[in-house]
Amino acid sequence: MTLLDRLGERLSGIRGRLTPDAAMAKLTWFQVGGPADLFFQPADEEDLALFLERLPEEIPVLTVGVGSNLLVRDGGIEGVVIRLSAKGFGSTEQLSDNRLRAGAALPDKRLAAAALDAGIGGFHFYHGIPGAIGGALRMNAGANGTETVERVVEVHALDRKGGRHVLSNAEMGYSYRHSEAPAELIFTGAVFEGYPAEREAIRAKMGEVQHHRETVQPIREKTGGSTFKNPAGTSAWKEIDKAGCRGMTIGGAQMSEMHCNFMINTGDATGFDLESLGETVRRRVNASSGILLDWEIKRLGRFAAGRIVESAV
Repeated sequence: MTLLDRLGERLSGIRGRLTPDAAMAKLTWFQVGGPADLFFQPADEEDLALFLERLPEEIPVLTVGVGSNLLVRDGGIEGVVIRLSAKGFGSTEQLSDNRLRAGAALPDKRLAAAALDAGIGGFHFYHGIPGAIGGALRMNAGANGTETVERVVEVHALDRKGGRHVLSNAEMGYSYRHSEAPAELIFTGAVFEGYPAEREAIRAKMGEVQHHRETVQPIREKTGGSTFKNPAGTSAWKEIDKAGCRGMTIGGAQMSEMHCNFMINTGDATGFDLESLGETVRRRVNASSGILLDWEIKRLGRFAAGRIVESAV
């Protein structure tokens, strides 16, 4: 009996898409991982609130975005995986001369494009981030010297029981690639603020971002973006390179030759291969420089039987 079968009448009236035993490998850029017990795409915020209100509290809930920085383990994910739909959560709206509202399912690049159309500066960095706004809010995504914390005014969210919340920038508790917002909160959208700018100047900055990505990152590979956070005073790729890990492979997983802080699936990698490679790199960098790298990629789910990856610490 699937989790959807067990929930039965509790979910009567839910309008979104419910899929039991959903293949997570199809939803992540790495294209690996086992199934989710139940996958839910809510129709809109009201539908999501009703679902959360009716879902028994003991069932785990995990929210994912476009899957650009997720590594799903081979044993799959227990409970419910929620992915916000573009139709219900992917819109933008200009609120004033310098403010935009964006749904959490909106791709980062589209927020950059909306800001360009409105003549609002400060959003060009999103043009180079291959994720969605919900993930950017959660991890304080940034690139090219700018971070989400510099643009956010307020964040809208639902809690595990479907209650609505509005958090200020300060209440998000942002730091490098991190926020202190409660893990149970599901972000549904946010208000952002930039500054007046000429469209040609914005377009030029977006072009610089795109050129940088295309020339130094393996953007056409099955990858999860930056694998590790930059340590204080140095760059993760420099430490990985010094430790001799550029191009290192385990099974079908490889540290990119082009940018060695990017891990790629060369074609037949498993979640076990990728996580094993990452932990091996962490050990070698620690032995080389005394630095223990922190994962930037989010690793989720259960290990397959007999395929447990031991952490470097």
